[in-house]
Amino acid sequence: MNGGPSIGENPGPTAGTAAARSAARSAPDPVYLPDFRNLGVVLRILLGVNAASLVAAVLKAQTLATMGEALIEVSALVQPVMFITLLILAGVQPLLDRIRHEFGVAIVLLTAMGVTTAFDLLGAALLGPAGNTLPLHLFCTIITVGTLLAWFDLRSRALSPALVEARLQALQARIQPHFLFNSLNAVLSLIRADPRRAEQVLEDLADLFRALMADSRALSTFASEVGLARQYLAIESIRLGDRLRVDWDIDQMPGEARLPTLILQPLLENAVYHGIEPSMATGTVVIRIFRAGNEVHVLLSNPVPAGGERRQGNHIAVDNIRERLQLFFDAEARMRIREHEGRYEVAIRVPYTDTDRRAKAGAGSPLPVRQPGDR
Repeated sequence: MNGGPSIGENPGPTAGTAAARSAARSAPDPVYLPDFRNLGVVLRILLGVNAASLVAAVLKAQTLATMGEALIEVSALVQPVMFITLLILAGVQPLLDRIRHEFGVAIVLLTAMGVTTAFDLLGAALLGPAGNTLPLHLFCTIITVGTLLAWFDLRSRALSPALVEARLQALQARIQPHFLFNSLNAVLSLIRADPRRAEQVLEDLADLFRALMADSRALSTFASEVGLARQYLAIESIRLGDRLRVDWDIDQMPGEARLPTLILQPLLENAVYHGIEPSMATGTVVIRIFRAGNEVHVLLSNPVPAGGERRQGNHIAVDNIRERLQLFFDAEARMRIREHEGRYEVAIRVPYTDTDRRAKAGAGSPLPVRQPGDR
């Protein structure tokens, strides 16, 4: 069930797709400072600074026996400076997201240098002067901070093509040929019997394709994603009838919370294709979304058909979603998949945020979604 079934049948990129790929690669990517409120960023900084401290202790120690003492001495200065600097930068993160990249780099460097100077002067006042060490400490601070910022910038640039490829995969795979074919057949069957409903199905399809073509760098909202999911399920319910039942549990959903576009719809398409279509029995797809503290949880499950009725997937859709969650939220996002008591379950956990730091680069905002039944 882990992926769109028709991806392996894709005949290859079209001329339009190739042009989109070329344009995407030639367009300059926005440059962001690291998000100092992100757990993954903080962990990488901790590892980098402590690795630099270990190197400094090795260079400072005269013998192997004194290396531990040298590491403690270096850490006594480095650790407080690092933690206080991270706290300050986390506090001014909204400002860093709004200003130009060059000014943000200057603020980060000046903050780290200011904290280093304050601790150096405080140590001199409490313990007495130990030589003119401030220039050396400032030099080490500039080198360390500059190296970390350069590494984060290179990492961002290295991941950017993956984000573009994720969008191209979405263009080629998410609204799959078999789904489009089935939907158009459903429209044809309704044109004479219920033309108003046929018109609504076409409008739902237009909204889905409009969301598909939106800028994938922008974060959508849970309200928009649920609206698209409802439209998709409304289309499928015309084809599957009473075989498809949907249980929505979203009373505790924070509609303003952000997440990458097209997260729910591909999972629901998998649920329908792998859990509902293969069996002639009625099946229920369960969607539960709620906020717990500073996290938003998404739980989605569908029945698992008997062994002979199962369809094999290729994991591309699920891997695509997992990759995009990592690109947007780093280590703060989780995705878990399992089979439990005859049901296939997908659990997603993302940090709660109601802002999109990419909006300053002109990535845009979530497209308004027409709810089922709206005219």
